[in-house]
Amino acid sequence: MRVVNSVGEMQRVCREIRAGGRVLGFVPTMGALHEGHLSLVRRARTECDVVVASIFVNPLQFGPEEDFARYPRTFEADCGLLEAEGVEVLFAPAAAEMYREGSATTVTVAGVGDRLDGASRPGHFTGVATVVAKLFHVVAPNKAYFGQKDAAQLAVLRQMVRDLNFDVELVGCAIVRDPDGLALSSRNKYLSAGEREQALALHRCLLRIQESISRGELESAALVRGGMGVLGTADGVRVDYLVVVDANTLLPLERADAGGLVAVAAYVGKTRLIDNFLVG
Repeated sequence: MRVVNSVGEMQRVCREIRAGGRVLGFVPTMGALHEGHLSLVRRARTECDVVVASIFVNPLQFGPEEDFARYPRTFEADCGLLEAEGVEVLFAPAAAEMYREGSATTVTVAGVGDRLDGASRPGHFTGVATVVAKLFHVVAPNKAYFGQKDAAQLAVLRQMVRDLNFDVELVGCAIVRDPDGLALSSRNKYLSAGEREQALALHRCLLRIQESISRGELESAALVRGGMGVLGTADGVRVDYLVVVDANTLLPLERADAGGLVAVAAYVGKTRLIDNFLVG
């Protein structure tokens, strides 16, 4: 696996890949890789001729009181995992390479970028959209792979791709879970054993709502009440949001019809976790 650190070299490498008419798949990450990330790589390998990944802990998407400094960084182990999965090129730039001195341009996706996590973490999706736009310009992939666990992020990026006419297909991939149902996340490493047990309340909440939908209850308010009944009795869990929204616009829905997204965010101890499922 070739590791590239500079924007210029990465652009040259990717131009060479595309010049042969090969389909280039791209998996952007912030490292601290787990099976969720690797599932994106595997999906890309089934659909693309060459798979490129990136590892970049993006300072622009962290707020002043958030966990940028302590975000897990496991670069050597991550490289081993990516190479074992057949990634051919890894882009691993320094922050100063991605954001040169004097950089002043950002990408803001108004509306959808201000909802859910965008409301809870002001400026977060501007950071996400900016770095992904820059990565798309550097790599110019045919397809880019993102996890459905970050459903709000996926909605923001789809809007950005439409609005800015990026010639890339965004592929959303299914959430990967531990056997007990906890959605895989790099931030799970922050959880103590007791907090990890408490975090299962998010999955139980979503299961309760799925069961209600399967019985024919589609009113969003009733579904949220049922889910909050689970979260409200869970020790150590502080709810940020539990909503039923349109999966593309993230606007509230009165009914959980097909195309809806049921999403939850909550703090377990000091760790903020998210989870969701698509209706239908």
